[in-house]
Amino acid sequence: MTDAPAELVHLDVADGVATITLDSPHNRNALSRQLVTELVAHLTTVDAADDVRVVLLKSSGRVFCSGADLSEASTVPMQEGARAIVGVQRQIVALSKPVVTVVEGAARAGGIGIVAASDVVVVAEDATFALTEVKLGLTPAVISLTVFPRLTPRGLAWTALGGEVFTGTEAVDYGLATFAVPAGDLQARVDDVVAKIATGAAQGLRETKRLVGAELLERIDARGEELVELSARLFGSDEAREAMMAFLSRKKG
Repeated sequence: MTDAPAELVHLDVADGVATITLDSPHNRNALSRQLVTELVAHLTTVDAADDVRVVLLKSSGRVFCSGADLSEASTVPMQEGARAIVGVQRQIVALSKPVVTVVEGAARAGGIGIVAASDVVVVAEDATFALTEVKLGLTPAVISLTVFPRLTPRGLAWTALGGEVFTGTEAVDYGLATFAVPAGDLQARVDDVVAKIATGAAQGLRETKRLVGAELLERIDARGEELVELSARLFGSDEAREAMMAFLSRKKG
């Protein structure tokens, strides 16, 4: 009998702050079934915790999240993985506590959906983001639920159609992030942001979060399943398979 895999997501609660840490460096915090299950469980726990005012979501290493775990694609139906990413975004938006997310290094694909679902986002100026789906014959279908409403129209068109890497500083300009600071100042800025939110009264935070997230929540509920199907259809297309194979061979070359 093999040992159960180690915990990939950690929860620590202190002084009204619940810190949730993604800790799956072997696959760049990809949204594997195990990681998503643990993240959902911890979010559920903190949602019901009377001693938590604010949730801090971060990663143990520089990479925040690389998106879907493509290594599971052969064993997990595409719809199931896409639906799980919709579910995580919805849970963050619907949570009764504000969520502050920190990105020190890289966020891609589903990781950007988590960033966009969060209430306040603090990033390093040299953090990197990219909506590369367009280059692979795909579209950022399920993460568009939260990412598209956050971005300015021009920022959205460029990042989604260009598929190029953009920085933490640009993420603030485009509307994806709230604050960008030099990497060396990141922890101090995060501590300051979390402390300020934690001074809010529980009822005030809960009711204000509900108002702030209402339109995003409606969008997720209205369009989530349609975009799950779109994502699965494009992933299964010949054009996307060819584009992904070409992309992988270029990376190896």
